[in-house]
Amino acid sequence: MGGTMDGTKRQRRGDTRQRIQDVALELFSEHGYEKTSLREIAERLDVTKAALYYHFKTKEEILISLFEDLTRPLDELIEWGTEQPHTLETKQEVLRRYSDALGGASPLFRFMQENQATVRELSVGETFKDRMMSMLEIIKEPGAPLTEQVRCISALFTMHAGMFVLKDVEGDPEDKRKAVLEVAIDLVTQAHGGSSAEHAGPGQDGPGTAEAEPRDAAS
Repeated sequence: MGGTMDGTKRQRRGDTRQRIQDVALELFSEHGYEKTSLREIAERLDVTKAALYYHFKTKEEILISLFEDLTRPLDELIEWGTEQPHTLETKQEVLRRYSDALGGASPLFRFMQENQATVRELSVGETFKDRMMSMLEIIKEPGAPLTEQVRCISALFTMHAGMFVLKDVEGDPEDKRKAVLEVAIDLVTQAHGGSSAEHAGPGQDGPGTAEAEPRDAAS
């Protein structure tokens, strides 16, 4: 019984922490990070400043905790992907899992985009960049030509851009997430097959495709 009550208390505490993060991010986006105070966050939450202090002493701590919550599943994904065989299936699965991890993080990505100086100052931007380089190593082929590397980098940027650019496009958020994921997977699939396509001749990749079209039209 006691264990259940402890668990419930922990759950409630976890919910409060989550609410603080959500409200802080809302205020950071509305008023700017620099102009938002802990008191304003407490007022929006309708809690005392002391109650807020129980979880976070500064607004920097709130922001860093948001990044930590995002990077934890990323670290697990990178560790998993690094241990898998370097196949197309692995790369596609990594992108799917990354898409899921990003699913709930779109407000944080918008904040990163709009407050790049703050992100740099707190060094969380550099930490995130390191993760992206690790992701890139998993989804690109060792020694891949530059064009294939660009495709893989573009796949990651596509997924990030989808977080804030598509918010103004009409449509169901889940449909938009799936569309972004499909484009990212297409890019990585094309990059994975790039070197073999070079040996496969016209019609598969690069200039050969353009040459094949007139022939098809003529036949």
